[in-house]
Amino acid sequence: MNFLGHLYVSGEDPLVITGNFMADSVKGRDLSRYAEGLQHGIRLHRAIDTYTDNHPLTLRGRERLRAHCGKYAGVALDLFYDHGLASQWDRLSATPLPVYAQRMYALLTAHAHLMPDATQRMLPYMVRGDWLTSYATIGGIGRALSGLAARVPSGGALAGAETVLERHLDAFREECLLFLTDLLHHITHIHGKR
Repeated sequence: MNFLGHLYVSGEDPLVITGNFMADSVKGRDLSRYAEGLQHGIRLHRAIDTYTDNHPLTLRGRERLRAHCGKYAGVALDLFYDHGLASQWDRLSATPLPVYAQRMYALLTAHAHLMPDATQRMLPYMVRGDWLTSYATIGGIGRALSGLAARVPSGGALAGAETVLERHLDAFREECLLFLTDLLHHITHIHGKR
């Protein structure tokens, strides 16, 4: 799961949402400098990543991507799952995706002062580029992959991976929704009601 997936499963608490969103920029186990809600969001994000990395559906999806993306197959799959969510959003929420995205941007911007510097620097680009809504199109995923390819070391393998998404579109979309069901059950079971 990438940004959209993590936000979707965070529930309604603004601090949990913010903590989940910024978690990739938080290092170490000692979270005592953060408010309780932020701590919960960071732990939730880490639990989601661990569950995702070991789920049979994501293992299958990564194998489909390995020839194109190599060690970055999991990174591409996270974006593909956000495409699966965004492109089928009307099956998941009564709130239209553009409305949900604007609500998330406003919430995150209001809480940006609580985020690590790296997340604070990235957030305006996300808002300006409307990343959450852009994930609904293959072109949007292609732009996200190109951006990542330019930013991560040896990330060139990510460029053009949207062609794999196009070739296996139905499989990735179906697996995304099946995985989401399992993930929500896992989160509810392990972390309480979302």
